[in-house]
Amino acid sequence: MTSDDTAPASPRVSASLDQGGSPTVRSLDVLSALRPEQTEAVLALLAEAALADGQQAVSEQGRLQLRGGAREGVRHLLLTAQGLLVGYAQLEDTDPVEAPAAELVVHPAHRGHGHGRALGNALLAESGKRLRVWAHGGHSAARHLAQVLGLTLFRELRQMRRPLTDLDLPGPKLPDGVRVRTFVPGEDDAAWLAANAAAFAHHPEQGSLTQRDLDDRKAEPWFDPDGFFLAFRGGELVGFHWTKVHAAEGLGEVYVVGVRPGAQGGGLGKALTTIGLRHLAGQGVPTAMLYVDADNKAAVTVYERLGFVTYETDLMYRTES
Repeated sequence: MTSDDTAPASPRVSASLDQGGSPTVRSLDVLSALRPEQTEAVLALLAEAALADGQQAVSEQGRLQLRGGAREGVRHLLLTAQGLLVGYAQLEDTDPVEAPAAELVVHPAHRGHGHGRALGNALLAESGKRLRVWAHGGHSAARHLAQVLGLTLFRELRQMRRPLTDLDLPGPKLPDGVRVRTFVPGEDDAAWLAANAAAFAHHPEQGSLTQRDLDDRKAEPWFDPDGFFLAFRGGELVGFHWTKVHAAEGLGEVYVVGVRPGAQGGGLGKALTTIGLRHLAGQGVPTAMLYVDADNKAAVTVYERLGFVTYETDLMYRTES
């Protein structure tokens, strides 16, 4: 499908009463790709919501998927009222086992009029009532909407942080025979994708990244191969630590740390994490952050020993079926 094939067969129109008793006419478009002006409108909505909420309502992956035309399994839901874009949702149905995953947001100036519920019901319809939905930050309004939609909590993703201004970690101790160098774009792509898939075979969101996903990230202004560390044993890539700097926020991120199953348990993950943290401290950012599943007790313990504490929590809800 080309970027011109973005119009739905027919927009869905619904009406309800707002808090003042006036009718609110909504129109919902479900699209496989967005035109440039639609992308910019969604990004503007996301920026307004992030300013009001203190965090992004749509993940980095979701924001990258706004551009570049159609992507397999991805649908965009645009909700308009009186001709204004008041809400956006993204539905991704690429996991061969799990239910489709979604993120949604309503413009701060248009909340309290049932738009979130309208988007949620549309997501349920599009997914065949098999749905997972992220609530970034776990705000009370999101928890209430999940309850209204009949969704139950099943995943907790923690954002952890630690200061870098007083970083005093022992030197990294690499396992015998392991050497570390930085990523070379174009030369290391295939090897990294294979290592990432092996390290995150249990984690479809990360483990299913493709060359297109990697290219998207390499094209971002924040990408720096000097902060992307690869660990080799002989000629095999056995682990990696990809760091990221959020310059405007003064944050350095432990973006992703991965170790191949056969190389786990020897301290490589901790060594790579230390190497990355020292790099971030050298970039002058005052704080490090990372994301980790709350039920990954081993990883949480490692990060706590490295001085990280929980900063905020993202919650995922799903249908029972």
